[in-house]
Amino acid sequence: MRVLFLSQRVPYPPNRGDKITTWRLIERMRRSHEVRVVAFAHDNEDRQAASHLSGLGIPTTAIPIDLRRQKLRALPLLFGSRPLTLGVYGSSALQRAVDELAPSCDVGYAYSSSMGAFLEPHARLRRVMHFAELDSDKWRQYAERSRWPMSAVYAREQRTLLAFERRIAHSFDENVLCTPLEQRVFEREIPGARSLVMRNGVDLAFYRPQPERAEPGHLVFVGVMDYLPNIDGCTWFVREILPRLRARCPTARLSIVGSRPTPEVFALGREPGVTVTGFVEDPREWLARASVSVAPLRIARGIQNKVLEALAMGLPVVGTTSATQGVEGEPGRDFLLANSGDEQVAAIARLIEDPQLARKLGAQGRAFVESRYDWDVALRPLDELLARLR
Repeated sequence: MRVLFLSQRVPYPPNRGDKITTWRLIERMRRSHEVRVVAFAHDNEDRQAASHLSGLGIPTTAIPIDLRRQKLRALPLLFGSRPLTLGVYGSSALQRAVDELAPSCDVGYAYSSSMGAFLEPHARLRRVMHFAELDSDKWRQYAERSRWPMSAVYAREQRTLLAFERRIAHSFDENVLCTPLEQRVFEREIPGARSLVMRNGVDLAFYRPQPERAEPGHLVFVGVMDYLPNIDGCTWFVREILPRLRARCPTARLSIVGSRPTPEVFALGREPGVTVTGFVEDPREWLARASVSVAPLRIARGIQNKVLEALAMGLPVVGTTSATQGVEGEPGRDFLLANSGDEQVAAIARLIEDPQLARKLGAQGRAFVESRYDWDVALRPLDELLARLR
């Protein structure tokens, strides 16, 4: 079949969570189908990646977007009932590209609800809405964690976006979620719509354990550092947890590894024992040098790639319920669960003080992802889904 794939970012290179997943989806689809991509280009790297994909035989139309300008332009929507998200990711240029290509395609596949809006006019297509996470539920979490007036803005976005997600979910042929937990939220909020679970995976050949390189007391957090849940989690960890941990384990130090750190994140690098790297070519180098991976997220849904990648590297992971709930492992066997500051300090100190326990937990985590999260296994439901749409 001919598949028209829409995403918020050019789905290459696979160097951040959404690009990892979208690239893997496209890679899998093109084994048996023709794939054409329409996506937003956020910077010159995205534009170059679009050319690279076209060179690989995946024709890609990249529509430039300036998110800062788009956010300002979307502000008047606050006085109506349309979600801000659809204003921020609204684009007449991208809509025209979709309108031109849709008549020659059989399936429209939208990754994230904002991209589903561009397929709404094309009911002739068989349409798939890949929610990954239910964005309206993410805004609900933001509202609960924020002060007024942002709490009111986020609560409004939750209400208006959920109304849109309900319309999309009931009009499209299939809805895809990435975990059973996400599916339960979906079924509660959007009853009666079709849904299936398709897990994320991890490249087990690319992420391999290197226990001999681990540095005692070295903690690592990997993630895009202009993303609110990552900023919130790292700020909480550095301000509230790390000083108490260092009082107990003086060798403890944290590396925050990821692109686009905000000024708030850069400021964390001035705290004792904290390094903020900014963009790095290969996060595996930092994962290999660490002895513990921390995932102190207080706002999260879906599967956290940072958790899967650390487990695949054989690193013991200490994470909150929010960070680990999408990973269907067993706390205490595959990773350590720690929600409060006290629990975080106790769990991480335990691993620093007992390297043998840390190595054992890391080995168990690697075995767990080998059994459940190999990409080839994770994406089998995609083959079945496309076969049903023929």
